[in-house]
Amino acid sequence: MSAKGPFRLGLTGSIGMGKTTTAAFFRELGVPVHDADAAVHELYGAEGVAPVEAAFPGVSVDGRIDRTLLGARVLGDDAAMRRLEAIVHPLVRAREAAFLAAAAQTGARLAVLDIPLLFETGAEERTDAILVVTAPETVQRARVMARPGMTEEKFASILQRQMPDPEKRRRADYLLDTGPGLDHARAEVAALVARLTEGDHLA
Repeated sequence: MSAKGPFRLGLTGSIGMGKTTTAAFFRELGVPVHDADAAVHELYGAEGVAPVEAAFPGVSVDGRIDRTLLGARVLGDDAAMRRLEAIVHPLVRAREAAFLAAAAQTGARLAVLDIPLLFETGAEERTDAILVVTAPETVQRARVMARPGMTEEKFASILQRQMPDPEKRRRADYLLDTGPGLDHARAEVAALVARLTEGDHLA
């Protein structure tokens, strides 16, 4: 357990690996989960509207940031993306800190930080251990290409922004292969929760 709250397990994995499903398994077991992507969606309708609109005039509609308009302004433009991240990342971290404080108040021994670009944004420094969700490349591709509106070009663009899966696996403290299916993954999550909440290092 970290000094001021629950043990912070970072959860990450490349697109199509099963990270979202894995996060749901933790929630089923009563483990609080902070979803960084969901936090971004929320702040685009709240405290993020004014600073993002100031940096990229015309991307807000009816008091919310329009993600399609914003995407058109930043995708493929590294400087614009860095400018956006400089605004958004501190706001997401503030929500994360509030989440951890609330988890500590409830006496939670374990909390999950679901961060898609965990390694890419240096977020590992805010975790006690990291679980990487992985799957065979053929399984990943089949899952992603089955998504509505997905194209080879879009898939390649997403992968380009993400650290390669082998490197993520190398940096992981724990690995979860979702290739064998849901029942296997659910059982692996339950075993990990038991290990992290009943271990002597959390006493």
